[in-house]
Amino acid sequence: MADICTHLDSVEVTDLPAEIAGCEDCLAIGGRWVHLRMCETCGHIGCCDDSPNRHATAHFASTEHPIMRSAEPGEDWSWCFVDQVAFRLAG
Repeated sequence: MADICTHLDSVEVTDLPAEIAGCEDCLAIGGRWVHLRMCETCGHIGCCDDSPNRHATAHFASTEHPIMRSAEPGEDWSWCFVDQVAFRLAG
């Protein structure tokens, strides 16, 4: 496991949308989610690994976008799937 994220050059989206309806993929299939995550490359909103469908991880697997952030109110951490490290972006 790396101590730092080496994929910060992939970050293009850091601000959460003003309103989030839910996990985009769960909404499309009528699924449910526990917590929401946002891809910091494209802004896709997916659900966490505690959710039945684990759409944030599935998004990484299908796109190789390496970094997601929590989309939960009051949380500002990010996770790099490749380096397996959590961190906060300075802002």
